[in-house]
Amino acid sequence: MILNTGSRTDIPAYYSKWFMNRVREGFVLVRNPFDARHVTRYEINPDIVDILAFCTKNPAPMLQHLEELKKNYRMIWHVTITPYGKDIEPNVPDKHHMLQVFQSLSRAIGKDACFWRYDPVFISDKYSIAYHMRAFETMCSALEGFVSIVVVSFIDLYEKTKRNFPEVHEVSLSDQETLAQYFQQTASRHGMKVHVCMENASLSRFGVDTSGCFTQQLLERATHVTLNPPFMQRARPGCACLLSADIGAYNTCGHFCRYCYANYDKETVMRNMSLHDANSPLLIGHLEEGDKIFVHKGKSWLDRRMRLEL
Repeated sequence: MILNTGSRTDIPAYYSKWFMNRVREGFVLVRNPFDARHVTRYEINPDIVDILAFCTKNPAPMLQHLEELKKNYRMIWHVTITPYGKDIEPNVPDKHHMLQVFQSLSRAIGKDACFWRYDPVFISDKYSIAYHMRAFETMCSALEGFVSIVVVSFIDLYEKTKRNFPEVHEVSLSDQETLAQYFQQTASRHGMKVHVCMENASLSRFGVDTSGCFTQQLLERATHVTLNPPFMQRARPGCACLLSADIGAYNTCGHFCRYCYANYDKETVMRNMSLHDANSPLLIGHLEEGDKIFVHKGKSWLDRRMRLEL
């Protein structure tokens, strides 16, 4: 199975000590976001967990733990580095420093396991198409040789996003096409391939890959194994990504990005973060009376069938 840490919050940036405690103790408890009394227990051991999947804006706190994790686990890292300033991403560290951190991550685990995410893309007077083009070229230059896939997506206007970022607008198909073509041409010059996440399949005519960003093919390529995953409910209709067993929690990320879909508001996040205990098996708080624990029957997805070389 794949243990997913990154669809609901940024565990490497804010909860690395907690995560390593969970790995060392061999299990984690996760509240169901739609039924708080329903708590799932996931076992964390290499006989069950085939891949640890991280998605973060700041992997720096986890760099010191990579050697320990590498002894028992395969990893895949999606690191988001965008061109936005503190007006959009108030608590995201300096982007020039994050480019250097990405390089360190790539050296430590290999560039096949590292994905750069340039998303979400939105257009405004300040962050114009020309601005994105300049920024993308600069970042590609900095990451050349350290990554081979860059994931791009255009902003989705969830209700939370529209409430917290009312002046933002969808990116028109025409602008998407202009940027997709430029991104792929630029990425190609720097040894990278652009994958778009849940975008119009017509963008493939510009050379970008529209198949997805956490697909079985990409996971196998990144970790050098063959997987035989079970059928599972996809995160969204049309999504081909193998994302399940998310151990995070909504309303717990302190980056406070204005486009965030995982946070309801700042006050809720601050309240939840104050309840975090790095020694608890739950990311936020502790078990309470009335909680019901359900043990997840996880198993390895590795395809161990012998293959004859032809």
